[in-house]
Parts: sequence; structure tokens; C-alpha cells
Amino acid sequence: MYRMSVESDFCAAHSIRGYNGPCCRLHGHNYKVYLRLEGRELDNLGMLIDFRRVKTVLKSVLDPLDHQNIDELPDFKDIIPTSENIARYIYTRITEALYADVDIKRRVKVSMLEIYEGDKQGVGYSED
Repeated sequence: MYRMSVESDFCAAHSIRGYNGPCCRLHGHNYKVYLRLEGRELDNLGMLIDFRRVKTVLKSVLDPLDHQNIDELPDFKDIIPTSENIARYIYTRITEALYADVDIKRRVKVSMLEIYEGDKQGVGYSED
């Protein structure tokens, strides 16, 4: 099994609506994002997937979140922007973009999306 990891980051604000504590107020994070992919079969160049392609997709998903108040984004109108929900949102957008390519969908699995609010706490999301 081949495993790949790509890291990126973005800055954003959010509030945890309905939470009984300071995080119910608007606050920000410098989020770190770790995308994990895996597969058993390489392409004709000997790659699981081109790093450049993965980084491009990751950037296209994170850019609309960067320097935004996530509470105000249409996709989070009815969803509280917890790290868990943000992780699922990013994971879903990345899989949609990567799996549009039939060969990648056949050979590569997006195994985990991890998002960290800081150095000491984060969550992961996968469909397993």
C-alpha cells in the first residue's frame, strides 16, 4: 500500500453557535490541514498521484475559506462550523474534485482529512 500526505493551511474565523463557553463568540484560527491518500496501484509514471495535482485541488478547496468568517459562508448557514464539520466539508470537496477523474477514483482513496485549530488539537474525517 502506498500512502501520501499533503499539508496546507488557511486562516479563518468562526463561532460555535449554541456552545456554552467562550468559543460561542467570534474567534479565529490558523488552521493546518493534512490530506492523506492511499492506493495499491501506481500510474504509468510510477506515481500514486501527482503531488502538484493534489496541491492544486487542496488549494482550490481551501482558498474560499481563507480569511473568511466561516459562519457567513452559504455552506455553513445551517451547519455549525466546528472543526469536525469543516473537516467533512473539505474532505467532501476534495473527493468530488479528485474523483472526477475516473482513473484516480479507481486507484486512489482519500483516506483521511485532518484539520488542526492549533498545535495541540485537531480532528480527522474519513468515510470509513
